[in-house]
Amino acid sequence: MTEAAREASSTELEIRRLRWQCRRGMLELDHLLDRFLDLGYRGLSQAQRLAFVRLLGEQDQRLSDWFMSRTQPPDTELSDLVRHIVEVVRERHGG
Repeated sequence: MTEAAREASSTELEIRRLRWQCRRGMLELDHLLDRFLDLGYRGLSQAQRLAFVRLLGEQDQRLSDWFMSRTQPPDTELSDLVRHIVEVVRERHGG
């Protein structure tokens, strides 16, 4: 198996594990995060992937407030990631 194939396989396994963590108590968050896994997760840097895992550790209401721009995440890394997720999902779904 080539290094690229190993890396792709590892990423797919990582996405399957993350998909369970993306199941939230709010349907809107479920859809947003699940679509991002399909559309944009593979393009994240390692640092962004770690920030995504940190993001998933937040409470649903806080995530909802961030994604709906009612409040801002406490640090630039999460703020940039939230903005990126919204842009990727919106851009790739025409809306």
